[in-house]
Amino acid sequence: MRYAIQLIRSVIFNLQMYVAMLVVGVLWAPWAIWSPHGAISGCHAYCRWVEFSAKWLIGLRFEVRGEPPTYEALVAAKHQSFLDVLMIYNAMPRGKFIFKDILKYAPILGQFGLRIGCIPVKRGQRGKAIKTMLADVKSGKALPGQLIIYSQGTRIAPGVKAPYKIGTGALYKDMNQPCVPVATNAGVFWPKRGFYRKPGVAIVEFLPAIAPGMPLPAFMKKLEEDVETCSDALMAEAGFHG
Repeated sequence: MRYAIQLIRSVIFNLQMYVAMLVVGVLWAPWAIWSPHGAISGCHAYCRWVEFSAKWLIGLRFEVRGEPPTYEALVAAKHQSFLDVLMIYNAMPRGKFIFKDILKYAPILGQFGLRIGCIPVKRGQRGKAIKTMLADVKSGKALPGQLIIYSQGTRIAPGVKAPYKIGTGALYKDMNQPCVPVATNAGVFWPKRGFYRKPGVAIVEFLPAIAPGMPLPAFMKKLEEDVETCSDALMAEAGFHG
């Protein structure tokens, strides 16, 4: 019975979340078209609404630990759910993601993503896209900010292991900026697939930054150890033992 009630609440939550995306998209569109700052404001407003509605509709609270970067940095995060996308973005002033090229055609999401500086990347052309982004920031054509990449390349369910892709290391080397690892347990409450959402406390934790200049093998090893160790601890804290 309890599961059925929570499932109904989860469905209602999911439906209103997409309605809210449409509402925010329409209300913030004029400002977003005029300035990237309008798109950033709209995205933060949407994230705050999801946090508010999740607490009251499904009993899911959000918690951010550590120190999110406010400076230019590479943010290398664990990706378990759409929830960690919202939480990580909302914790920083000017986050922008590397995303699949096809997502730029998604209604509202794609257009706002482009306006906040997200980088659509076609398969095999990531290096070219990153060089263009760095040049645009340096010349003043694009806003500086925090570039967010998911080091495993896709959503990984809790308890599942997947390799860390060398693309994060290439960015770390090319950008010559600090890399901030991020761990999460979001997938325990908000799974990769399905409508059911569990009550509890979803956490993203910003770990100490890795200074630029480390050899790539050492950097990749440290990044994976830091993120996986902390994510496992956060999932255990949430009651998951996979």
